[in-house]
Amino acid sequence: MKKSLAILFYTRKSRSNNDQRASIYLRITVGTKRIELSVQRKVDPNQWNPDAGKVKGSSQFAQDTNKYLDEIRHRLYEIHGKMVSKGKTITANGIRDRFLGNGKREKMLISLYREHNEQILELVGQDYSMGRYYQHNRTMKHLEKFLKKEYGKEDIPIKKVDLAFIQSFEHHLRVTKAGGRNTVTKYITNFKKIVRIAHAHNWINKDPFFHWKAQWKFIDREVLTESELNVLLEKEFKNKKLERARDVFLFCCFTGLSYADVKKLTENDIVMDIKGQHWIKTERKKTKTKSSVPLLPIPMAIMEKYAAFHTRKTGYILPVVSNQKLNDYLKDIAEICKINKKVTFHLSRHTFATTVTLANGVPIESVSKMLGHTNIKTTQIYAKVVDRKLAADMDLLQSKYRIG
Repeated sequence: MKKSLAILFYTRKSRSNNDQRASIYLRITVGTKRIELSVQRKVDPNQWNPDAGKVKGSSQFAQDTNKYLDEIRHRLYEIHGKMVSKGKTITANGIRDRFLGNGKREKMLISLYREHNEQILELVGQDYSMGRYYQHNRTMKHLEKFLKKEYGKEDIPIKKVDLAFIQSFEHHLRVTKAGGRNTVTKYITNFKKIVRIAHAHNWINKDPFFHWKAQWKFIDREVLTESELNVLLEKEFKNKKLERARDVFLFCCFTGLSYADVKKLTENDIVMDIKGQHWIKTERKKTKTKSSVPLLPIPMAIMEKYAAFHTRKTGYILPVVSNQKLNDYLKDIAEICKINKKVTFHLSRHTFATTVTLANGVPIESVSKMLGHTNIKTTQIYAKVVDRKLAADMDLLQSKYRIG
């Protein structure tokens, strides 16, 4: 006799006093018998719709979680349908066992990636930034599109990933113009992490990335020269908005802070050592790494200029407007100062790494720590810029002192 299948997703409050989220559970009912199991996901109880059995809203978390639950529901109905067509005895335990594969079910690529991303999302603000979650989520989305286009499937076993698969995915990213060479390489590097996790857990026998090599393209980053910095320092602006934008930009040219980091800078981030030297000691918003930067006279003067701003009004060190407005103001400033370059706010960080520090003999290891880089290879990009500038200067010098 055919028995109907009922599927219900519901939440159960965590027993931990520290965790305010609720765990999502699956209830499988066949006839009068039912079993329950966790789907290994958690949600804020206020975000859960008990009638629909899904997460409310259209946030990225809601979309990802609801898609995951839909996949479970689809898989269960698929199992039930096959059991019926083969004349198998339909029980809740039987469906559950086939769904779980008695612990032997193949690890699926997208399911594994989604689980990884959910773990990152849970640790945002602790071990990861929201940007890191978005990076991996974008990579997963590209991977899903690739699977649908090339395989006509929504997921495949992780063991199917080999070097040919990696190269095909990389080619797909290039021809679909998912980004430039470095962006595509970054997507593949993100994907590589998932495959390495599978290899470490023995879900695949060998690492298919063993013979793959990242192809990074060197980008000659634009920076301001010392003379251009001096022009900015000496220029007087009648427009106070431009003056404030110039000051915030220069502050970062001499500290290396990113927009996100200077925007959240408070007096609590400024400390003085036993020698009377002031330092910025903060945590980079992007990488969560500690950063220590000595305050040179120029940023000290800028900070003192806006002392009334942070003591009387906001508590923040500088009057930082939105990134878009800052870049609009910097475009006007560059035109007024006759700086024939595309001056954006992030140019300040490049300028600190090159013109202000490396070009003046500051060791690359020290620059890397001040910038809060997690990998010195990132800092070495700036060293190449300095080397190219030095080579160009020497070419001019040789032309000047050429004999004959």
